[in-house]
Amino acid sequence: MSGTSGERDLTRLLAALRPELNPGRYVFCAVDGPAVPPGLHPVVTVAESEGLTLVVREEEADAASLPYDYVAGWITLRVHSALDAVGLTAAVAGALADAGLSCNVVAGYHHDHLFVEHAHAQRALTVLRVLAESGGAADPAAGRPPMR
Repeated sequence: MSGTSGERDLTRLLAALRPELNPGRYVFCAVDGPAVPPGLHPVVTVAESEGLTLVVREEEADAASLPYDYVAGWITLRVHSALDAVGLTAAVAGALADAGLSCNVVAGYHHDHLFVEHAHAQRALTVLRVLAESGGAADPAAGRPPMR
């Protein structure tokens, strides 16, 4: 495990965003109890009072007969962001929202991960690359001030 705590400066974070689309289709499922069922290899787990939320490959959910209604593409922001960095999630979610795209954000120790509607994953990737190239400057057509 690395001893570095990650980048905190929003301008540098955005410039180094390096969004990467992971292969596959991912779904959000819920299971009863605190344990991951056999045969599933979640990329995200969230313990909630209603049960355990899992983000797994679509084919694993299908094989386990788990219901889902949202199929996502998984984008990793390759910049190593500090967990206490301010503004990165807002800048990324805002850029995607301005493009009419929803996202579900999960922070890992080293990177942030976005789950976007699979059908629009390539478009989301393009939006994020433009955000990185602009350093967070607003798209004049979007009517937003720069994110600095």
